Amino acid sequence: MARRRLRNKKVRYVAIGAALATGGAVVTVLLPSANAAEEKTPAQIMDLCKRAKVLDGKQQSIDDFGGHPIAGPSFGSDNCDFVETNFETFDGPTEKASIDFPNCEPNATDPAKVSIAWESEVAQGKGKQIATVQGGSGGLFGVLSGTWSVHKSSLDMTTNTVKAGSKDTVEVPVGKVAHILFTPKMQRMTGEWRVRIDAFPGDFANNPTPEKNFVLEDVVEGPSMLPGAAGAPGVVDGTAKTVLEDC
Repeated sequence: MARRRLRNKKVRYVAIGAALATGGAVVTVLLPSANAAEEKTPAQIMDLCKRAKVLDGKQQSIDDFGGHPIAGPSFGSDNCDFVETNFETFDGPTEKASIDFPNCEPNATDPAKVSIAWESEVAQGKGKQIATVQGGSGGLFGVLSGTWSVHKSSLDMTTNTVKAGSKDTVEVPVGKVAHILFTPKMQRMTGEWRVRIDAFPGDFANNPTPEKNFVLEDVVEGPSMLPGAAGAPGVVDGTAKTVLEDC
């Protein structure tokens, strides 16, 4: 069942998954020629993307990435886009969302009705190649955030964390301890940063060079959201259940 109380407190990131922990691999350039492929690290490719003349369809100036006409840095590539390749939903990690409520007194003979207030914090994920940044709106983060926000059930990337919670009345049998577990519904967007450096025909001082293309995968995760009522902020989707254990 979906739980519809939303509060922001401390930040605690959910597990992003093994794919997000492997950002150090060398990425091979895809060349249209038979030349030996040049190799770039993910960090180098992301730098070329950040310094693209056209980033996600928007013409950039060197001021957009802190460049300088003399001291540099200058443009590093001609074009960079983020292209989404997959989007999926899955169950996030189940966590204990309340304290224990025991009915373990030696002389207890009847079930105990208790009101259990519970809450669970769910955090926005971060990209494999760039971290989400609260309040960010431009550059590489803006590109990733813009693609993510196309999915209407996605939490805004500028929000770091949200909470699900409620208050339930639970009947605890004699000899049992009750608590609430919450499993958030999560979403994962996979895509590619695609960087292009145009071919150079050559001139009197420089040899011609072929077009170069770099492709680098990125992955971002975050909670799936239900729409809020009457224009209120959205709430975390997920399932809460009561668990009974022996005293």
